Amino acid sequence: MTHTRADYPLAETQPGAVTGKHGKALPEITLDAVLAGHVTMEDLRITPQALQAQADVARDVGRPTLALNFERGAELVEVPQDFIMQVYELLRPGRAKSKQELLEAAATMRETYQAERIARFIEEAAETYAARGLFTFRF
Repeated sequence: MTHTRADYPLAETQPGAVTGKHGKALPEITLDAVLAGHVTMEDLRITPQALQAQADVARDVGRPTLALNFERGAELVEVPQDFIMQVYELLRPGRAKSKQELLEAAATMRETYQAERIARFIEEAAETYAARGLFTFRF
């Protein structure tokens, strides 16, 4: 389903459609449910579907770059935090030793986590860093 400007904010216009990882809808997440132990942290985590809905709205209002960032975020939801931090460190100029190191991170994103947009972003960074000589440790 493609969302539009009319759907924003989703939590107000379609609260039943906003769900957590286990499918619990926003109206089901109440203080009573938390106190009863029926709501877990997984019920509160953002989902790829929610981020894609935000991307749809952003694209509809003429914010394609913001939409792409939401789509990238949607790809990262299931990527382990420690791997995200490793890649983040590699993307800091002067931290990766070589273009190949970034390309390997991109391949892992693509093959292991199906994060195609993120993989392309890392590959673009690898090309840019190579052109600008940013692989030398500078600190």
